[in-house]
Amino acid sequence: MIDLYYWPTPNGHKITLFLEETNLDYTTKPVDIGKGDQFKPEYLAISPNNKMPAIVDHAPADGGAPISTFESGAILLYLANKTKRFIPQDIRGRIVVNEWLFWQMGGLGPMTGQYGHFNVYAPEPIPYAIERYTREVQRLLGVLDRRLAGRAFIAGDDYSIADMACYPWINPYTKAPLDLTPFARVRRWQAAIAARPATQRAYAKGAEVNPSAGQPMSDEEKRILFGVSAVA
Repeated sequence: MIDLYYWPTPNGHKITLFLEETNLDYTTKPVDIGKGDQFKPEYLAISPNNKMPAIVDHAPADGGAPISTFESGAILLYLANKTKRFIPQDIRGRIVVNEWLFWQMGGLGPMTGQYGHFNVYAPEPIPYAIERYTREVQRLLGVLDRRLAGRAFIAGDDYSIADMACYPWINPYTKAPLDLTPFARVRRWQAAIAARPATQRAYAKGAEVNPSAGQPMSDEEKRILFGVSAVA
């Protein structure tokens, strides 16, 4: 059994995408980041960077004590290695998946997050920041679009954790949508993943956990999400 500490954000969706594809037994432990659950001592014990998601695997492969893992990319790698699914077992294929997983973790996710912050959540518009991150996200979408030429998925013909990592970060902000018209391959790839039954189950899980998703955040929620830098 896996405990999934979760809130329906792009990083949270990555893990439910994997769990729903593999039918692993898991229990959802909501971490309401708008209320500050991520700063609770019991959560910091497994996720010391006070970010979500995290997991605790109560049945690790070595048969030992439960294993906790934080950081969405590390969780995807852990689960892929545990199940030997959605990651190639040959060294060359594994390198490709790892490259694009870390590309998302170091580029697509953070840059799209900054795009969303300055377009959706910032208290006042900052034109330089909006232009900077819009152009960078468009550049990254171009990188992904070129990568998908002649490939069904990012690493080749098979769906992998690289796709699960990237998919939730494609246009996640309904209040500030990006124009995907120039990226026909990204749109084709995105539609193929959206049609997977496991994807639909994963996103339905998010709606169950937070029915208010998409509603404007209160000033207190913004203070918690964007103003708390350390735990007292």
